Amino acid sequence: MWLDRFGGAPPNASGTSTPQSIVRSYSPLPRRTTSGGLSPYVTSQRTGSSPRSSSLSLASNDSTSSLLSSSRKPNGSALRQTSTVYDGPSPEDIIEKLLEEIQDDTDQPQEPSFVKKEDLDLIPEFGGLSLKQLADRKGQGESDWEAQFSALSIRSHPAEEYDNRRTQFNELHQNITACDDILNSVETFLTSFRNDLANVSSDIESLQSRSAALNRRLNNRRAVEKALSPIIEELSISPETITRITEGHIDESWVRALNDLDRRATAHQKRTGSQPPKALEDLKPLLEKLILKAIERIRDFIVAQIRALRAPQINAQIIQQQNFLKFKDLFTFLHKHHQTLANEISLAYMNTMRWYYLNQFGRYEKALGKIKLHSLDKNDALGQEDTPRRANVLSAARIPGPPHDAFNLGRRIDILKTNNPSAISSYLAEEDQSTHYLEVPFRNFNLALMDNATAEYTFLATFFSPALSFAQISKNFNYIFDPTFELGRTLSKTLVGETYDAIGILLCIRLNQRLSFELQRRKVPAGEGYINATNMLLWPRLQVIMDRHCESVRSLTNSLPTKPSKSSSDPSKMTAAPHMLTQRFGALLEGFLALSTDAGDEEPVASSLRRLRTEVETFLTRQAQTYGSDKRKGSRFLYNNYSLVLTILGDIGGKMAIEQRHHFEKLKLAHQADA
Repeated sequence: MWLDRFGGAPPNASGTSTPQSIVRSYSPLPRRTTSGGLSPYVTSQRTGSSPRSSSLSLASNDSTSSLLSSSRKPNGSALRQTSTVYDGPSPEDIIEKLLEEIQDDTDQPQEPSFVKKEDLDLIPEFGGLSLKQLADRKGQGESDWEAQFSALSIRSHPAEEYDNRRTQFNELHQNITACDDILNSVETFLTSFRNDLANVSSDIESLQSRSAALNRRLNNRRAVEKALSPIIEELSISPETITRITEGHIDESWVRALNDLDRRATAHQKRTGSQPPKALEDLKPLLEKLILKAIERIRDFIVAQIRALRAPQINAQIIQQQNFLKFKDLFTFLHKHHQTLANEISLAYMNTMRWYYLNQFGRYEKALGKIKLHSLDKNDALGQEDTPRRANVLSAARIPGPPHDAFNLGRRIDILKTNNPSAISSYLAEEDQSTHYLEVPFRNFNLALMDNATAEYTFLATFFSPALSFAQISKNFNYIFDPTFELGRTLSKTLVGETYDAIGILLCIRLNQRLSFELQRRKVPAGEGYINATNMLLWPRLQVIMDRHCESVRSLTNSLPTKPSKSSSDPSKMTAAPHMLTQRFGALLEGFLALSTDAGDEEPVASSLRRLRTEVETFLTRQAQTYGSDKRKGSRFLYNNYSLVLTILGDIGGKMAIEQRHHFEKLKLAHQADA
């Protein structure tokens, strides 16, 4: 026991050292002897440290943490654990040394020791070292061991202090127990957390493998999609497109669905070879049925619009703009997939419009026929005298019309300068009570005809192209307008066939030329045939009228005597004033030159005016010879007539007018000396 050792009691009577060995086995410290024979545990040898410092030393002992760490159960966790590696002497060596010391102590005589009551309350202090560490230090050498052991101070504490601190120690024990429980729960939590981490790691590995597989599948699908998506996009037809084509109302969205179907059908036809894939073979019946359904609906729609054109009081251009041009892709699709049906529908449309224009312009021609016109016959020739003309009119029992001037242009040129681009309506033509010249109905009919021809040709070129070529479109246009053009030519023949209105004919020629320029500007070449046919009517008739004027002047010249007769009146009483023929010729020449400011020498007008001018000069020269021997008076007569012509011509522009003025100025200068 510890008391026997501290008291230094002698061995028992038997002389054995068994109690000493038993007591020695409980302490790792060697027994120390002093020279004074006193025990080292006497009170006088204690240090002066207070019991409080002993308590703190005990609390700070590392053996507590060692016991706590050793009390934990191994849990086999795979988590990394930190431990201190022991590098001191092995436990076998320590036990062997202790046994040797016990044997040495039994051989030496025991010295008596005196144990006091205070020694029972002592608390050994090992300098902050645990028993294990203290034993390790023993192996470092006897001197080192003695130095460490001599540094120990033993203090005694009274029993009252233990009683006072019992509660504190109990609380400390409870805290340690609670900490141990907490550490056990933390250990359990960490074990569960480790297991969860292992499961998560397994799940992550599974997800990684699945992700790699999905990536491979995604890459494969992308490669397949890249190769197949253009083909699928070209050939696939959505259910919305099928429903719209078969059941939807024909509008802009229906046209878009039709164009989409046409693209799919074209792509299917291109990809169908000698051995088409099975997918294309399965799609072909659906495409054929859908195309036939679209053709059926297009046929019904266009036929309904053609029937609407035959309704009374209908405006064909409104139907063309709103119901035909708006859906021009329908005919293109029809002609591409069923050309025979497209040609039949095209023929039905042409027959309808042929009847429509002939009917409308027939009514318009009748309305223009009610306009009152000035009648100019062969008695209105340039060399025709007024007295015979009036006699012929009265002898024919004709009611004379409103007064008119067959040789003066006047305000008739305004019909070329008007800013009104439209023709007179049928209602206004029937209600008009004034009298006009022949160019008025000619202009209104041909202007309306050209406007409608332009609109129809533009419609044909827009609606039937590119299904039909422009050559075929021109043929269709001529088929539609041939009866109407024939009606226009008949009207022109009626207006100019019996008239001798040279200015009216030339006005019609200029109007026809302007219509030709307008057709060229509008890019309607199909109307050139009608324009040329009208010119073939007007130019020959103008030549006939000019020939009639020349013939009348020639007849008047031939009626004059070649030599002055004795029976003629006194030359001194004859006037040198300009002749009536000169007045008519000057007015007619001024009208022709005003209408030919932009004309060239290649036109028949220039040659006709030269012929007429020659006849007039011949007449004036013959008339001047009637003055007999009074040559001066004859020259004055010629001077006055040429001056009148120059005065009438005035400052008219144009190459032809300059030529005529230059010619008459030379004639005037030739007779100026005698004037």
